Amino acid sequence: MTRPPAGPAALDDFFASYYRRRPVSATFIGMHDYDDHLPDFSARGVDDTRAEMAAIRKRLRALPPGPLTDAEAMDLALAEGFLDIQEWEFASPHFHRGNPCLYTGEAVFGVIGLFLRDFAPPARRVGAAIARMAAVPRLLAQGRANLVEAPRGWVERAIQECIGARAFFQSGIEALIRQHGIRDPQFHSTAAAAAAAFAEFQSFLETDLGPRGGEAYACGGEAFALYLRRGHFLEIDAAAVRAAAEEQIAACEGELASCARAVGARDWRDALAQLADRHPAADAYHGRFSELWTAAREAALAHHLLTWPDYPIDYRPQPAWARGAAPYLYFLPYRSPAPLDRLPVVDYLVPPLDPEMPSEEQARRLRAVNDSVIKLNHVVHHGGIGHHIQNWYAYRAASRIGRVAAVDCALRIAMFCGGTMAEGWACYATDLMDEIGFLSPLEQCAQVHAHLRQAARAFVDVNLHHGTFTLEEAAAFYQERVGLAPGAARAEAIKNSMFPATAMMYMVGTRLIHELRRELAARRPDAFDLRRFHDDVLGYGSVPVALISSAMRTAHALV
Repeated sequence: MTRPPAGPAALDDFFASYYRRRPVSATFIGMHDYDDHLPDFSARGVDDTRAEMAAIRKRLRALPPGPLTDAEAMDLALAEGFLDIQEWEFASPHFHRGNPCLYTGEAVFGVIGLFLRDFAPPARRVGAAIARMAAVPRLLAQGRANLVEAPRGWVERAIQECIGARAFFQSGIEALIRQHGIRDPQFHSTAAAAAAAFAEFQSFLETDLGPRGGEAYACGGEAFALYLRRGHFLEIDAAAVRAAAEEQIAACEGELASCARAVGARDWRDALAQLADRHPAADAYHGRFSELWTAAREAALAHHLLTWPDYPIDYRPQPAWARGAAPYLYFLPYRSPAPLDRLPVVDYLVPPLDPEMPSEEQARRLRAVNDSVIKLNHVVHHGGIGHHIQNWYAYRAASRIGRVAAVDCALRIAMFCGGTMAEGWACYATDLMDEIGFLSPLEQCAQVHAHLRQAARAFVDVNLHHGTFTLEEAAAFYQERVGLAPGAARAEAIKNSMFPATAMMYMVGTRLIHELRRELAARRPDAFDLRRFHDDVLGYGSVPVALISSAMRTAHALV
């Protein structure tokens, strides 16, 4: 029997370990061998995971020279980088030893993830849900044992997630029982036990961990550099990221002043406020999503921006079982489809507008989810040419890591290395739609404001994790320079603090794609084809844009 080459065999073992040790992420990716498991953060479970990662990393570093495709060579480098970062996280206070949201997120989304899409008959998913709900008390008990101290902001967020989880395991479960006609009594009883475990964990957070909470949010310069070097594969350092962010912030503030004058607004805040008044009527609200999606697709095709695949989106109201929990959780309207499931149609869970809502609540929802938000966020950035099309290409990439890295999981994407491409492309794609005239003058103001927010995120990311900003200073920066409301500003700062070098993905990824396009177009202006360029970039999958840029520069030089 012929043995596989050492490199691909090592990748097989890397993925086998990844799925076994991260069963909830496996579900979101579409690997269903572990749908009835939750992760193990007991002392023995953590030791076993770290030992297994160390053994795989050692094996990767000792691979003999051998024939590898470009995608295999890239995957081996990405796998080793992923393990380097995971080793730091397991040893740091930013993961199981200090972040209560790790436990709340995995516990609740381990069950929610089984019902977000119809990847298997209901009975099979119900059986897996019962097993996972039965394991929730054990996982949360591991959290109580491991969490000696945690930053106050993380405790605040975990408390909110407990509220959402309790709503899901109570009213949400009842709605699922009605929707699927579930008759197994264990589904109800294990949900009740899970809700009780979350109540106990919430009490622990409020009365025990919370009062001992600190302000140690920074990961430190050395760890931040590790994320840049081994996750994003960047050659620049944090100081260069901060300088680029400052430059972009200043440029955007000037552009916003010009935009406001052009639309007759007092300032950019007034211009953005005008957008809130431009929304569909209540009876046209849900249909507006599909209407704008079709218009965006037709515009992109008419301008030959890329090869648009047949990958339909079904904009449907958020299910009843999720509505009580969603406001408290990392519940995304658009979650990247599971690449291994390959479902033909993807559900996009639209923020609901219930006819039975009080008229004041309907009006508030319509102002919040207005035409600009639907077009720029729910259609272009997420459901159309942005994330959705990027995901389709990623799932067919030669890179195995590129197929799965940017899948949305319980707390964040599956692998950190997918971030600059996933977020960079979605932001770049919105710029593209602006280039072809798809945005109105007011929407152009909103897009410049999005650039400002991207740069502010990168600026906060660097300063927060190098100790230059406190959490309060980061939140104040978002309020003063970006115009976020106090609650949204604090929530953004907390999220930034939990995931080092993540908030910068938007700005860095977007800039790298623009830079690559300008450079390749300048090299051979007569032969440059924009659609081919975009198809080629997307074809690499969800891998660092820095690596895509290097590969495409080399390939372009050889032509």
